[in-house]
Amino acid sequence: MAAFIIEGGHPLSGTITPQGAKNEALQVICATLLTDDEVRINNIPDIRDVNNLIQLLKDIGVKVTRLSSNDYLFKADELDLNYLESDEFVRKCAALRGSVLMIGPLLARFGKAVITKPGGDKIGRRRLDTHFLGFKHLGAKFEHLDNRNVYEIAAKRLKGCYMLLDEASVTGTANIVMAAVFAKGTTTIYNAACEPYLQQLCHMLNRMGARISGIGSNLLTIEGVDKLHGTEHRTLPDMIEIGSFIGMAAMIGNGIRIKDVSLRNLGIIPDAFRRLGVKIKVEGDDLVIPRQTHYVVDSFIDGTIMTLADAPWPGLTPDLLSVLIVVATQARGSVLFHQKMFESRLFFVDKLIDMGAQIILCDPHRAVVVGHDRKVRLRAQRMSSPDIRAGIALLIAAMSANGISRIDNIEQIDRGYEHIESRLNALGACIRRED
Repeated sequence: MAAFIIEGGHPLSGTITPQGAKNEALQVICATLLTDDEVRINNIPDIRDVNNLIQLLKDIGVKVTRLSSNDYLFKADELDLNYLESDEFVRKCAALRGSVLMIGPLLARFGKAVITKPGGDKIGRRRLDTHFLGFKHLGAKFEHLDNRNVYEIAAKRLKGCYMLLDEASVTGTANIVMAAVFAKGTTTIYNAACEPYLQQLCHMLNRMGARISGIGSNLLTIEGVDKLHGTEHRTLPDMIEIGSFIGMAAMIGNGIRIKDVSLRNLGIIPDAFRRLGVKIKVEGDDLVIPRQTHYVVDSFIDGTIMTLADAPWPGLTPDLLSVLIVVATQARGSVLFHQKMFESRLFFVDKLIDMGAQIILCDPHRAVVVGHDRKVRLRAQRMSSPDIRAGIALLIAAMSANGISRIDNIEQIDRGYEHIESRLNALGACIRRED
């Protein structure tokens, strides 16, 4: 297990470019299973979760060529269908949450798939009901094998239909869309997720020959086709990493430029930080965050306490609440954070409280942060990263703290952030990796 040793108090300055989007990469990489033609994907982040998924595709017979550190060719023309049903494959899928996105393509193209409960962050229940219900609507049959604790999913050919999703799940929508591209007839998905990464997946599939309309809305229509062909695709910059950099710049920055952020795909993320008083300038497609001597939390028009809550797109992504909470610890004013979508994601605030933050954890979903207005610096601590997003939030806290902190279990951070310590050290941070 590796750790970061962080000497706090070193101001950051300079320019940084965000990595490719993790959540988009997981979707579009799995979409390469839908064709036996070559698919080229650029701007793939070099991170643990994505690399593990690419290795899993290699294991099942996908030919993968790495053209550069972030540029890959995929060709799924000779898959080992027997391996797809093996215990070894199921065991590897169980360790990687992104593997669930393989089910839709495999079911659509080969008529069968095997699934067990996948791994991932320990942030509360992350159910797969939306995926299962979507596949059932399309005509798939499920059989639970008690001796292996897996589900076998099968369908000779999926049939298009109308479905109303029980929740606007991003991975659920992506999986159902990938399954429906080969379904006979027309599939209509209402209450579909409409995040930019899901839009990117749909545009990529259309370039491959799919017929998807309604992209960008919560009502998708998919006319089934018989075959898809190859294409080229470039992932968007990672909006969560961009938000993380904004948080770092607010807490410990001395002037930071975030390059090529694809501003129109950031939604309300910049405005969420502005509500905490963080000053952000837009220059072309760059964000410039000047040094923040003080930042003052807004209040609502009627004077009530500011509340920030997560919501499906175009609402605020839950992945950034951890970073926003850390930023709020040094703001002037108070703010209530409401984490609606996961019941265990706020428990990391205990570590911030140990560092001297003034936080009241009301219940598993709500926390009130009373900002220090930079009058009291956080104290260095030894911590452990419980998940990707809490891990980066703790790293931001440690960089701003007084003293030397240690964060264990940084493999969680590696799952979502590419070479983060070397990129931040180039801005002036003092972070050392210890194995």
